[in-house]
Amino acid sequence: MADHITTYGGTHFTPTSPDIDKIHITDIAHALSLTCRGNGHVKTFFSVGQHCIHCALEAEARGYSKRVILACLVHDASEAYMSDVPAPFKKYLKEYIEMEDHLLNLIYTKFLGSPLTSDEEQLVKQIDKDMLYFDMSVLLNEKTDRPAPSMKSRFSYEVLPFEAVEAGFLKLYDKYRPV
Repeated sequence: MADHITTYGGTHFTPTSPDIDKIHITDIAHALSLTCRGNGHVKTFFSVGQHCIHCALEAEARGYSKRVILACLVHDASEAYMSDVPAPFKKYLKEYIEMEDHLLNLIYTKFLGSPLTSDEEQLVKQIDKDMLYFDMSVLLNEKTDRPAPSMKSRFSYEVLPFEAVEAGFLKLYDKYRPV
């Protein structure tokens, strides 16, 4: 059995021993545009790619730095290579969490030049948490005692073709990537 996955672009990638040179934004954009949020337990298809775009646009609307906007765009990029595990189960998978964190730090290094600072990580996590409120509400009719966060951007849960999400993801990447 192979110890690697073959990405959309044809790269042989080993998630347990990732090579930064084999991480490609086109593979990430494609995979996330086809990966359903919530492990598929949603009312309608909504991709992780769309969620990442929403997070990046919210960071942009809040006036955050280009680096934080780009971090929001790729904050779930490890899922393009490792998939996702639901949080209630993931907390029991110490090695998985360590590998995911390592891969995400490589992704940040590849596309931002270095891992996030603790302040940047806090901003990204807050936007992700705020967006999760709406994801859960709209996609699952899940109610919470938490008040709705104040959002600066407009976002939609319209089902989009994966090609449109992939193109939108890459367009945002091109807009905010370091030159």
